Amino acid sequence: MNIQHIHGVPPLYTNTFLIITNAKHGVLIDAAAEPGVYLKALDEAGAPLTHILLTHGHYDHVGAVAALKKATGCKVYMDPVDAQGSQLLPLTPDVLTDNWPANDELTIDELTFTIYHTPGHTGGGVCLSCYGLLFSGDTLFAGSCGRTDFPGGSMQEMAKSLSLLAELPLPDATKVLPGHEGFSTLGQERSTNPYMNGAWY
Repeated sequence: MNIQHIHGVPPLYTNTFLIITNAKHGVLIDAAAEPGVYLKALDEAGAPLTHILLTHGHYDHVGAVAALKKATGCKVYMDPVDAQGSQLLPLTPDVLTDNWPANDELTIDELTFTIYHTPGHTGGGVCLSCYGLLFSGDTLFAGSCGRTDFPGGSMQEMAKSLSLLAELPLPDATKVLPGHEGFSTLGQERSTNPYMNGAWY
């Protein structure tokens, strides 16, 4: 597995992650950069884009999905709550998304992604763990958490989601890769993030 960190377009510079599997398939976590940036990276890696996995439906995480779907025919996965109900989702109707598997595990080549449903920032937010990494979208940030004042957001749901992440059977060394700003580890957030330990609620 090879992973590239690619920033989305300004001004938000959303963190996106392009994974190239050992079998040379491209898996994109969120899609916020210009489509050509991903296509160039995929071409250089000699890998087709086969999957886009979306942590939630806000425009700054899905802006390139329609163009990439059209260019590659890749599968697009996201929670049906955000796929059907997000007021900030700019996908065209012809971009159909798949629901997460019923067992909340998605295997792509040698990688198995575990899906954790973490509403709060949106009604259909998810976090994805794989290979010692936690892609936390806009649920968990380094030292903070996502906003809950957008349509579909809920402070109460966010509190439950952060409690879930705090109690996951994942090691403290798990690297937290959020949707914005810097990276962290799950142990660091468990011990120092005031939102994760419930002090805010």
